[in-house]
Amino acid sequence: MLSSLSLSLKAASPRYSPPPTPLRAVIIHLSIVLLWVFLFAMAFRYSGALAWSTGIAYVTYDTLLLVFVFWKTFDLAGGSLPFAFTDNDQSLAPTNLTKPANRASLGVIVAAHNEALVLPITLAALLAQIDPPDQIVVADDGSSDATASVMLELYGLTPPDMGLMSAASPTHPTISWLRLPHGGKAVALNASIVQMHTDIVLTVDGDTLLEAQAIGSVRDAFSNEPNLVAATGVLTPVCDASLSGRLFQWFQTYEYIRNFLSRYAWMQVNSLLLISGAFAGFRRSAVIEVGGFDPDCLVEDYELIHRLRRFGMLAGRGWTTRVLGTARARTEAPSTIGAFLRQRRRWFGGFLQTQFWYRDMVGDRRHGWLGLAMLPVKAVDTLQPLYGLTAFFLLIYFLLKGSLGVLAPVGWVIGSKIAIDLVFHLWSVYLYQRWAQTEANKGELAHTTHRLSFGLALLAALIEPFSFQLLRHLGAAWGWFYFLTGTQTWGKQSRGGLLTPK
Repeated sequence: MLSSLSLSLKAASPRYSPPPTPLRAVIIHLSIVLLWVFLFAMAFRYSGALAWSTGIAYVTYDTLLLVFVFWKTFDLAGGSLPFAFTDNDQSLAPTNLTKPANRASLGVIVAAHNEALVLPITLAALLAQIDPPDQIVVADDGSSDATASVMLELYGLTPPDMGLMSAASPTHPTISWLRLPHGGKAVALNASIVQMHTDIVLTVDGDTLLEAQAIGSVRDAFSNEPNLVAATGVLTPVCDASLSGRLFQWFQTYEYIRNFLSRYAWMQVNSLLLISGAFAGFRRSAVIEVGGFDPDCLVEDYELIHRLRRFGMLAGRGWTTRVLGTARARTEAPSTIGAFLRQRRRWFGGFLQTQFWYRDMVGDRRHGWLGLAMLPVKAVDTLQPLYGLTAFFLLIYFLLKGSLGVLAPVGWVIGSKIAIDLVFHLWSVYLYQRWAQTEANKGELAHTTHRLSFGLALLAALIEPFSFQLLRHLGAAWGWFYFLTGTQTWGKQSRGGLLTPK
């Protein structure tokens, strides 16, 4: 079955048989590079605000994206919120209130490599679901820690032969253990998918803790929408209790809020591409048809969505993706500068891989707004770190030179941008509290809601451009090195957030 999956991957992925790069994609990408060269040259030819044209372009682009998200999320501010969100403006019905007669079966893959400390917590959350999964597969990717002891002592599972799945747990019949040699997350997921029997597969990282209603929300969404092939829930980052961990959780909490509202906005124009593999639902038949997860991509979840959307368009399937406001989880997030930079290095390197492989989709009107808007925006994002870092270092350069003729007007630009960010921070926190925190689950989310104060959001908006945002850009710049050198790794991260009492 795995060999068949590999053949399907080669048939569906453009990286094996790259189509000609269309002129429109060349023009879009080249214009972004040439614009940076032109704007950077202006720093040494003009005075006043024009000398900081790179920064003005960066600020303008980011502001336009905020305006788009505000426009497409404005409906969340009025009236009663839907329990789940669909891919078009006309249908915002609470789809998970309708229980179809034949509900889709759902299995969970817990991808784990040396996650013995948090694995029992993750599995306990899955077993405690209001609508429990029909199957749980622990995809053990060559763990060398105490994972085997955990599986034996807590679930009565003896180690199966390498590459094979164990019988069901005698104490928890939905749990099975798949042992694999260490090959990476994508390999572990593929090996699990081909041995599962459910309609829907939910991928959950070993350090991700689902809230009680999450699986029911995912199951209902897929049961009600035959064309839905991928859906993501809403993730809340959790860091350890150290000082750096608290700071990173503070910044990442607001970052995650903005990101998930952005996903909702792009979903409104049927252009959602980012489905978080830490907590993602997929229609199993569709994933198998396009060849499963690509082991050669650093961000296998992001690449798979491109492949599903591209294949779905070419085959006339009408496949869609969505984000579910009532499917929520907590996930371990980096707590130190080093861990954060390594994570963003891998994320951005994989993003660049995917953009390169699927460059033929950029500007393609056959993909609708996905081709005409979302992918061109992502083309800009490939060089956004360069624009951001250039703007920052030019600002330092002008400060050291004492160029008051440049700094005064630039100060107005930066001040205006900070004011816009402040307003958007407040807006995003307000919407998030309405969207992802319904009356039925307020007690369950108490660990999150107390952190979402408007005062802290304001402070984050003031500090972030000169701290956290720069770290993001540095991680992305490192990702460029990863992409150009072809480096690949799943990465290693210390665990402590989910183990800390909340």
